[in-house]
Amino acid sequence: MEQLKRMAVLATVVEQGSFVAAARQLRTTTSAVSQQIRALERDMGVTLLHRSTRKLALTPAGARFHEGCAAMLAAAQQAQAGLLQLRDAPEGELRVAAPVGFGRHLGPALAPLLHAHPGLSLHLEVDDGFTDLVAKRIDLAVRFGRLPDSAWVAQKLGEKSVSLFAAPAYLARRGVPAGVAELSAHDWLLLRPGTDGFHQLPLRTPGGGSQTLRVAPKASSNNQLSLQQLCEAGLGLALLSPSDLDGAAQDGRLVPLLAGLDLPGLPVYALTPQRDAQPAKVRHAIAALKAHFEQLAPA
Repeated sequence: MEQLKRMAVLATVVEQGSFVAAARQLRTTTSAVSQQIRALERDMGVTLLHRSTRKLALTPAGARFHEGCAAMLAAAQQAQAGLLQLRDAPEGELRVAAPVGFGRHLGPALAPLLHAHPGLSLHLEVDDGFTDLVAKRIDLAVRFGRLPDSAWVAQKLGEKSVSLFAAPAYLARRGVPAGVAELSAHDWLLLRPGTDGFHQLPLRTPGGGSQTLRVAPKASSNNQLSLQQLCEAGLGLALLSPSDLDGAAQDGRLVPLLAGLDLPGLPVYALTPQRDAQPAKVRHAIAALKAHFEQLAPA
């Protein structure tokens, strides 16, 4: 590594025309520059520069060696410029992983970013199962709810509001719950029940307190669309995000229940490999997703 540094010093000396100018360019002393050149000549076993009080001149061996040094320095400078471009301007391929149910949000959230930056492309990995984020070279993963332990860094994007729904056929068969006390007697359709087969449903009470409702699922899934379809089929109650229902509440396929029930929103996170020195494409994507969730938030 020291030898590469000395080669870069030689290229700078020749480019600047003197030790003094090179030292100024490199932000060091003239003596330090001279020592680097002497060390390079000693290691290579040849004289690279003829020195005089008026000017510096490359020896024949130095001229040939300088071509490689200058090319090396130019390549390094080009690599640095390219890296700074990636840091400061979104470009290249952005690889995003998300659950299937979130796929409908990615287009509206990220399309403006892609329009604004023609050098940026997008690859989506949409899957409700386990995704090896490293093997798939994922830049950003969108995840909901409680996060598993991970070396990836989580940033909260926002929350998806949830409400309680059931199909008219289910309510005709089982009755409409009049309050929280009746909910545990109903059939439930849930995302990922607990390891004991039950789900702990946190509720906020009107007085600012909280209580937890422990319910067992009639059916469970890792996909909200599947739960919605089961709910529409009349199999039970489901906590669903109104923004994902595709008009099911408006056309009567689903009926909202207990409008006064204060349910905590479902937190949404962006997972990235590191917190610091994120590429511009990742920083801009996170900002776009946060803006999208702000628009979805109830007024």
